[in-house]
Amino acid sequence: MPNLLLKTVNLTRDYNLGLQVVHALRDISVEVQQGEFVAIMGPSGSGKSTFMNLLGCLDTPTTGLYILDGNDISFLTRDELAETRNRKIGFVFQNFNLLPRTTALENVELSLRYASTSRRYRRDKARAALAEVGLSDRSHHLSSQLSGGEQQRVSIARALVNNPVLLLADEPTGALDTQTGVEIMSLFQGLNHDGITIVLVTHELEIARFSRRILRFRDGRLINDEKIKHPNAVEKTLSGILTEESKS
Repeated sequence: MPNLLLKTVNLTRDYNLGLQVVHALRDISVEVQQGEFVAIMGPSGSGKSTFMNLLGCLDTPTTGLYILDGNDISFLTRDELAETRNRKIGFVFQNFNLLPRTTALENVELSLRYASTSRRYRRDKARAALAEVGLSDRSHHLSSQLSGGEQQRVSIARALVNNPVLLLADEPTGALDTQTGVEIMSLFQGLNHDGITIVLVTHELEIARFSRRILRFRDGRLINDEKIKHPNAVEKTLSGILTEESKS
């Protein structure tokens, strides 16, 4: 049986804008088991990005609890949050956030610079992470020499190199063409099949359906929690893309 990885209980986040209080999140209670693949959807202003920031220890709740990997991290200090992020969470962003004049290998190594490890250890770990995303032959290319899909694979390798308990992906296909985005989602499926827990934010239903569960937010509330019985498969999705392109 899977173990509980994260749990939120009546999680809220309010922001004060002058005399006005904005209720970004309202009483969110969610459980995610180890090994799940969860997508978060919702329109702009629905609270999905706020929720992702709380899960990623980039922000703290106004009220409520957040338990990650057995630890209550709801009200940690800034330094404690940073330590939790470094040890337990990997991030993948829409715009890759790679250093352009740095090789793929060096970009991945950056995540290990703050650990008390040898340069050889960091290099070996980075090489293994790049191999995991299929980029062993591109490790010495500069970021600026890589395609968009390859850059996103580097950012995924960078997120994996610390062996996080949770991988958070914020619109990871948003800067990619449709076919490359589908290939990246296939990579996420493979990582999840290997046991990595993934929570992904997207506004595209076709992308969300690569996951096994969709949480839908609106006006700061969780309005639906849906299990996906038959997640999208890359072969079927690419076949649909090619069919549509042949018609146009």
